[in-house]
Amino acid sequence: MAKQLPYPVLKEIFHRFEAAEPEPKGELDHVNAYTLVVAVALSAQATDAGVNKATHELFKIADTPQKMLDLGEEGLIEHIKTIGLFRQKAKNVIKTARILVEQYGGEVPSSRAALQSLPGVGRKTANVVLNMWWGHPAQAVDTHIFRVGNRSGIAPGKDVDAVERAIEDNIPAEYQRHAHHWLILHGRYTCVARKPKCAACLIRDLCEFEEKTL
Repeated sequence: MAKQLPYPVLKEIFHRFEAAEPEPKGELDHVNAYTLVVAVALSAQATDAGVNKATHELFKIADTPQKMLDLGEEGLIEHIKTIGLFRQKAKNVIKTARILVEQYGGEVPSSRAALQSLPGVGRKTANVVLNMWWGHPAQAVDTHIFRVGNRSGIAPGKDVDAVERAIEDNIPAEYQRHAHHWLILHGRYTCVARKPKCAACLIRDLCEFEEKTL
């Protein structure tokens, strides 16, 4: 674990991220808040590309909680059976749809607590939805962010909660909204797990990682 980088270095890092990609986007396809909840829930232990392939046709016929209930669990399974843990995920999606219809008038709630009360929706999923749909500066820490945060010193922490707090406490406020997307994309395409692409990294001179591949 690298030491926490100081404020001026963090400000320069995120200035560079912003200059390279001013409006970073999540890679899960969705058409509204509800389909985003479903897509993120399905993405656990699966790739975004795999989820997008499965939901391409699904969201054409089931883009609201009521339509998902009308499709039913078996109908849903036919669309998502290429995704890992699809049976449990299908149960959770249907349970969530029922709760949204019965308790929230078919609308997706916009508080973290309400989102986390839904089956299969943890803190990370809730933070993704809050950030991507409502523009809230929530930090959804996945394996990419955890790796980048600890390797670089951007947001070191022993667990995902500690990394989330490190991002919120240390990264300048003007970069908070897009911080988790910049970090995810950096971890997915540059600071990869086995052999980071340090030669192509735009923050390599600021990063605390000692085993750079130059």
